[in-house]
Amino acid sequence: MALKDYNEKRKFNETTEPEGKTKKSKDKLIFVIQRHAASRLHYDFRLEMEGVLKSWAVPKGPSLDPKDKRLAMMVEDHPYDYKDFEGNIPEGNYGAGQVEIWDSGTYEPLEETKLSDEKELLKELHSGSLKFILHGKKLKGEFALVKMKNTEDNAWLLIKHKDEFTESPYDAEENTSSKSLVTKFLEEKKSLKIKEEKKS
Repeated sequence: MALKDYNEKRKFNETTEPEGKTKKSKDKLIFVIQRHAASRLHYDFRLEMEGVLKSWAVPKGPSLDPKDKRLAMMVEDHPYDYKDFEGNIPEGNYGAGQVEIWDSGTYEPLEETKLSDEKELLKELHSGSLKFILHGKKLKGEFALVKMKNTEDNAWLLIKHKDEFTESPYDAEENTSSKSLVTKFLEEKKSLKIKEEKKS
């Protein structure tokens, strides 16, 4: 899913999201997870590969509990610069709502092979089974992204492997900042809805 799709969906004269360009980290590969209050609240899970951010929308958010197998719908690649994006996407635009960074850091493949980290990860991505180690502030340790069979082409599962970073139970929503602008946005939206219901 090339950046062409990303660019075609956005009106850059209206949104402050970065325009789609490829770029690479100088050192280690990065990941970012953005909490996104759009038509529905979800988390965007993004892994750097080939100068872009391979992206999945995770409706229930990532988990540190190996029992949770989170549905992750693969969406279009996002530009590398999206790793820093936080803010409001105006009404009438694709993904309209509030976005904030929930976690970020570096990542590497679980298996050490003769291939470079990036080539190994790309090989696993194309095979539909990606195993990696996250070095984030919230998410740490081993994870897997596994493409679901016999379903829509873009449906994957995000799963935490058992290790010393496991937490059970785990709720991403309980691990958000008290100053979260996404939470404020959701509360304002809810309050507006209640007022409108009272009027009608």
